[in-house]
Amino acid sequence: MSELLPGMGLLPSHTPAEPRASSVVILYRRARDGVGVEVFWVKRERALAFAGGFYAFPGGKLDRDDADVPVQGVQGEEAALRSAAARELFEEAGVLVAEGARSLSPEALAEARNAQLAGTVKWSGWLASQGLSLRAEDLKPAGRWITPPWAPVRFDTRFYLVELPEGASASIIAGELSEGAWIRPADALSRWSDGTALLHPPAQHALQVLAEFTDDSDARARLSTPPYCPGYVAQRIEFQRGVRVVALETPTLPPATHTNAYVLGTGDLLVVDPGSSDVKQYAKLLSLVAGLKAEGMRPVAVVLTHHHGDHVGGALAVKERLGIPLWCHARTADRLDFPVERLLEDGEVLELGGPLPQRWRVLHTPGHAQGHLCLVDFRSKAAVVGDMVASVGSIVIDPPEGNMVDYLTQLRRLRDWPVTTLYPAHGSPVPDGPGKLDEYLRHRAQREAIILEAVPATGATLAEVVATAYADTPPLLHPVAERSALATLEKLVAEGRVREESFSWFRLGGGAGA
Repeated sequence: MSELLPGMGLLPSHTPAEPRASSVVILYRRARDGVGVEVFWVKRERALAFAGGFYAFPGGKLDRDDADVPVQGVQGEEAALRSAAARELFEEAGVLVAEGARSLSPEALAEARNAQLAGTVKWSGWLASQGLSLRAEDLKPAGRWITPPWAPVRFDTRFYLVELPEGASASIIAGELSEGAWIRPADALSRWSDGTALLHPPAQHALQVLAEFTDDSDARARLSTPPYCPGYVAQRIEFQRGVRVVALETPTLPPATHTNAYVLGTGDLLVVDPGSSDVKQYAKLLSLVAGLKAEGMRPVAVVLTHHHGDHVGGALAVKERLGIPLWCHARTADRLDFPVERLLEDGEVLELGGPLPQRWRVLHTPGHAQGHLCLVDFRSKAAVVGDMVASVGSIVIDPPEGNMVDYLTQLRRLRDWPVTTLYPAHGSPVPDGPGKLDEYLRHRAQREAIILEAVPATGATLAEVVATAYADTPPLLHPVAERSALATLEKLVAEGRVREESFSWFRLGGGAGA
């Protein structure tokens, strides 16, 4: 993404998406050694638009048919939510929680599960045909969570705690899920700490509660009262230990509406890209840091990935409020109108003390901006990547600040580092970092080929090239497309495949328009 380009005007304020009702089941069983419990967690297929690549529990949104299923002990919405929970548990884990379920053979259950996933039977009709009934007491309430307002897709999710029924077994069918396994909560949290299992706040909280399991009632009471969660919305989002995100509404290019500020560390803290100048926005960031300070943590610096307004809008205010220095690259510092205390260079290591010490390597990654930096964690290889990639929208390369050759070079450098999870400035984390970087490289190569094809030997203006090469892009965004097209044309000129004369571009070596 980028800051707004001249002439784009003011964008409307962000309107949060309406949350969709959904249900999730925390399925557990007593550990085989008699100490504590194990939970059945699943990994969502990385290509999924919502929480792709994250670990979670079986669940999903309500279907219309869920309201047609009677549930003993509850009615209305509560019945539909429990019906959805039971259905999702059956579809995703193969566990049927229903009165009469033990009368069905494993083969009959497998056949019904496949039919349910294929959509060839209705949940309500199948339950009735088998003489099965749902009971509220089998699906015990264990909390409610609502996706934060900044997310493009939101859910209002009820959680239910279910102990694995006697004789049942859990497994996944590949599709929307890529993994499913029983795991001790402490082991799952260890993977979260290592950065090898990304978690959303509800799953993180559930694992922390169940790691100290004593009995069902105590677990449900603690599951239903998570900290830092007013109105069921998480105020602390820590996808892996020591990597927290606060999404701040900023004037950035659509479809993005927010810029992610990151708070890194478990003792010493770095505050990365406080991008909003709106006090109501950066106050959310300051509130998080204040809470962490109350727990004994210490902010040491504000770090900027680059100088664009949607990344630095609140930098001065945040650094002054916290009384900490500002660090960035020299090519960022000379574009700011406030002082910088430290200039960061490629290869430096930022050491953060704490219960889980962190070491972040600084990578100078010009292309989107001359002073652009990324931070890569030594331990997990996770990378805070600013505007190198985005999981919502695309990245604009805007000359003369932007340079396509440099940008592509740095995409390859990050891919080959190698990195794991990417934490972009816009959108959700990207668990498969190398895959996303390869995707960007392929996309740029494809777009370059289209732009080259749109340049005739007889010449064309930039606007004419864009009209042809970006025919798949809404005309409203053509001013933005022009900037990246210009960066590509400059690359083609440097390679001797195109020449520029009097604001027109000419393809060399024959081809289209020759």
